[in-house]
Amino acid sequence: MAQAPGRPSSPDTPPGGETSFALVGRARAGDKAALEALCARYMPRLQRWAHGRLPIWARSGLDTHDLVQETLANVVGRLPSFKPRHEAAFQAYVRQALMNRVRDEVRRARRRLPEDALDPAKAASTPSPLEQAIGREALARYEAALQRLKPEERATIIARLEMGFSHAEIADALGKPSAAAAHMMVSRALVRLAREMARDASARVKPRETKSLSNAPRSRV
Repeated sequence: MAQAPGRPSSPDTPPGGETSFALVGRARAGDKAALEALCARYMPRLQRWAHGRLPIWARSGLDTHDLVQETLANVVGRLPSFKPRHEAAFQAYVRQALMNRVRDEVRRARRRLPEDALDPAKAASTPSPLEQAIGREALARYEAALQRLKPEERATIIARLEMGFSHAEIADALGKPSAAAAHMMVSRALVRLAREMARDASARVKPRETKSLSNAPRSRV
């Protein structure tokens, strides 16, 4: 594959690296090689993502591999009408499509649960592997904070933390000149994310503190 325009070769960037934005453009034009490259880039990452988000009790006969394949096939089928506006557009698009698919599967699994097998209320509170790892409240703060970041910062964090991209792969996918540049971008985005999450945590604590103080007995002078 020829070197993508505007992407200088460097020790940190594999020769021939091409941005997802460029691959989407070629795939929309009917280039099968570009489509295969897109699927190869995102399939394993999406499987990892879905495995972390889908609770075990919701996995019936459809495992995360099937879920990702179906979602990616649907996304590919809609590519002709998909108009990416920035480098990270495809990643955001396919992540949202998979998130919607996971939510649908969870709702469907709840309806299938027999009453004597597993209490639906209990199932609803059963955490996914990702929630077990970082906690449900932390995950909610993470998702909320993520939406307040700039699109490039959000894409960088998703690529690194959720999809498991290396810095060199992030450089390729998001059009950065080298892995070192991608590393710097990831570091800055993580700092912003941490600040936003800390702000959420602080906002949750303050009302509780205020309530506790208002209920405290007042000393007599």
